Amino acid sequence: MTDFAWWQRGVIYQIYPRSFQDANGDGVGDLAGIRRRLDYLAWLGVDALWIPPIYPSPMADFGYDIADHCAIDPLFGTLDEFDVLLAEAHERGLRVILDFVPNHTSDRHPWFEEARRSRDAPRRDWYLWADPGADGGPPNNWRSHFGGAAWTFDPGSGQYYLHTFLAAQPDLNWRSPEVAEAMAQVMRFWLDRGVDGLRLDAIWHLIKDRHLRNNPPDPGWHPGLPEHEKLLHVFTSDRPEVQPLVCALRDVVDEYRERVLIGELYLPIERVVAYYGARGNGIHLPANALLIGAPWDAESIGAAADRYEALLPTFGWPNWALGNHDKPRIAGRVPRGHERLAALLLLTLRGTPTLYYGDELGMRDGDIPPAAIQDPIERNMPGLGRGRDPQRTPMPWDDSPHAGFSTAEPWLPLSADGPRLHVAGQQADPASLLHLYRRLLQLRRAESALAVGRYLGHGAPAGTLHFEREHQGRRLAVALNFNETARTLSGLAGQLVLSTLGRDEGCALDGTLTLLPGEGAIVALAEQV
Repeated sequence: MTDFAWWQRGVIYQIYPRSFQDANGDGVGDLAGIRRRLDYLAWLGVDALWIPPIYPSPMADFGYDIADHCAIDPLFGTLDEFDVLLAEAHERGLRVILDFVPNHTSDRHPWFEEARRSRDAPRRDWYLWADPGADGGPPNNWRSHFGGAAWTFDPGSGQYYLHTFLAAQPDLNWRSPEVAEAMAQVMRFWLDRGVDGLRLDAIWHLIKDRHLRNNPPDPGWHPGLPEHEKLLHVFTSDRPEVQPLVCALRDVVDEYRERVLIGELYLPIERVVAYYGARGNGIHLPANALLIGAPWDAESIGAAADRYEALLPTFGWPNWALGNHDKPRIAGRVPRGHERLAALLLLTLRGTPTLYYGDELGMRDGDIPPAAIQDPIERNMPGLGRGRDPQRTPMPWDDSPHAGFSTAEPWLPLSADGPRLHVAGQQADPASLLHLYRRLLQLRRAESALAVGRYLGHGAPAGTLHFEREHQGRRLAVALNFNETARTLSGLAGQLVLSTLGRDEGCALDGTLTLLPGEGAIVALAEQV
């Protein structure tokens, strides 16, 4: 597999730093806590850890409002502690990916504090400003993704500034060459320290319409959807002008060996694939959220996989995820017991998987009482169920107080299923979901067909999914039964390598395989047994 980059062969594990492990007893996860759990990640068998923002921040959006791009927030530790974490991760063969937030800064960032001093401030055009509209209000109808207008009036200068998200997160003006160069230097700061990759947050929002034209209404909007979805974001996202900027960011990463660029993209898949760049000179892994939004049934998932494969350019490497810090956990989106199917699916489709912390335990969304709500989305748009606190609850490590996450009350309530699902208990149980994830990760390392092989979809009985992975003549079939009754699949002569229920492994198959309800399997096809 040496012909493939590490990020093509490997599996990425996303940590939410506030919720992974608290080492100093303040109830919030930190860098020292992540260091304490590196051996767990190495034992699990992942290849890289992705850490969302740990930079100095007022924490209006929990780190995505950055006040200093080249330092560590004291809540998480120090720059020296980060260097130690990076070195110790590398010693264990683990890569480290950091979030890079190019669309906006905190309103307390020195750049913005200077920009708002006057209309003639040196960095004034580093942000997006506009005079009031004819009625004295905002200059157009653009809406914030966190509720309300996307413009906030600045009394000192008599102009409005743009913020795609919170008012505390003013958007940068990427039409300014100085902004582009400053952000390139931020990237180099972390890449020079040895960071193995950067994940571009909200990259599709990077450029807005030069003429500030109103967004048209979305005819599909209905009550119950967020306010900003009343409009089609024609002039505020996925603009054609963003593509050269993406290529310029890739150029920075290409100054270094074996680094990866990942892009957050909540767009139709036809648009996601455009971010690979016209010549493969864009984002290495434009994030594919198809499985996060797809109905949990074999037909929808199979169609999504086939469609994605068909749309990929020849130079594009696929990637998959079932969850992240912004979306409800997979265990709550599937029937009980299907967490095992989800594990098999994520780790056998072609491409780079990203595993969200705790999904390997079957963690479900936590129940957050109103008094404990932290997320600004839920505070600004209550009742819509769009808050992200439930999927950010602390990792349950053992059965000690606070589940081994902290010696103090955690910043968010522990999930109610923590006592049943914690790491220590599942490590001691060979039949646990955690051990299934570990076995699948070991199998990916051992089987190049699973790690880098081609994908071929097959027809299958209703409610089942059947596809093949092949590399250098080694053929592995993957079969999943989404039904509540058993199903028999044909064309599977060979040896049963793995069952998600742990049964009959190693047995020979004469051409048929009967899957129990909610069971999945991997079969080494006969030619290579």
